[in-house]
Amino acid sequence: MRLRLPAERPTEPPTGYKIAHPVLSQDGTRAGFTGVSLGGALPYGVLDDASCVYGRRHRPPARRCDCGFHCVHDRTAAEALLCTAEHRAAMLLEVLVLGAYIRFERGFRYARQRVRTATAGPCACGATAAALADAGWGRPGWRALAPACAGCVRARPSVSLAGFARLAGQGLRVVAGSGAAAVPSASLPADGEPGVPELVAEAALLQARLDWFQTQLARLGERGAGGAEKG
Repeated sequence: MRLRLPAERPTEPPTGYKIAHPVLSQDGTRAGFTGVSLGGALPYGVLDDASCVYGRRHRPPARRCDCGFHCVHDRTAAEALLCTAEHRAAMLLEVLVLGAYIRFERGFRYARQRVRTATAGPCACGATAAALADAGWGRPGWRALAPACAGCVRARPSVSLAGFARLAGQGLRVVAGSGAAAVPSASLPADGEPGVPELVAEAALLQARLDWFQTQLARLGERGAGGAEKG
């Protein structure tokens, strides 16, 4: 006789942790995430249902398949995945496990999830991230993003942390982590208007871009002056 584990009926959805790359739609109107392993070709939203990556018609998580969303129980275990070179630009997600799920020793495989909090790591230069900028790769219809500080954004397509949260919707909270205290940057007041942290982040991005454009204009001016003297 085959023994089956008892069914769980929690009073509240379990919490899990995972890493994923932030993505922005081609037209810049939607934001979401794409996984780092199985299913990475299928970007998902803040509140979304899993689908079988093999195209089978069963509902995830099927016992004889490895489809469905995946997460781990321990936040530290998810943070450890960010140490690998290919995952340095990924974000740490705190998720609610919804719908049917299968519990494993280290985590869950499940049918539906809600991303509650997304934490952006530091910029490649080591500074605290102020935005998510074009990472140089993507999926069809989606541009992958990476954490960037105000000084490194320059003219790359980018969105502030607060802007990403607004585009993603569903009450997503986005924070910047740098090893020190995390800086919340996506909480909106009840009226939906940006607060002080959002405006400060937007101002920093605008100032960084303005400084970059002024530098480029100064260089062009120097080249033009040099050409005039030679003529």
